[in-house]
Amino acid sequence: MNVAYNPTTALATLPATTLAAIVLAILLAFSATVTNAGPVDIPAPGPKDTCPVCGMFVAKYPNWTATVLYHDGHAHHFDGAKDLFKYLLDLPQWAPGHRAEDIEAIGVTEYYDLTRIDARKAWYVIGSDVLGPMGHELIPLATREDAEAFLREHHAQRIVGFDEVGPTLLEGLDSGMF
Repeated sequence: MNVAYNPTTALATLPATTLAAIVLAILLAFSATVTNAGPVDIPAPGPKDTCPVCGMFVAKYPNWTATVLYHDGHAHHFDGAKDLFKYLLDLPQWAPGHRAEDIEAIGVTEYYDLTRIDARKAWYVIGSDVLGPMGHELIPLATREDAEAFLREHHAQRIVGFDEVGPTLLEGLDSGMF
């Protein structure tokens, strides 16, 4: 007896829990490869807001602005992602009395379209020919593809994710060593 294989019938015979597991696995695999940093709703700095790390007036550099928004509604603004990371990595020094668990959102300004994006999902390019207000900078981009294009176009050294930024990398940026 010659029976043709029918994928629709084969899927229909699987238990519901198995189907759910397959769908979940596919969705997780897809979401792991598509981690675009979407827009984030955070306040813009005012004319008197200064960076808690370097003391510069942040509003003068709208193309580089980064912000930490706390659950109580107040925000700290930065003149670039580099100072944002210095702040986040040493809250006791830069923001006494503040705790990481009190942070509601972290945003950075996307290099190409200048929108505020979720810093935790952004890609950062280092070692490029583009300098920020404080010199060598982490250049935030919304997609991995944009980061790869920027890396090629601006003779950059590498791409890192939010969790890959640490004190050694920041010290290297400050000294021009990538």
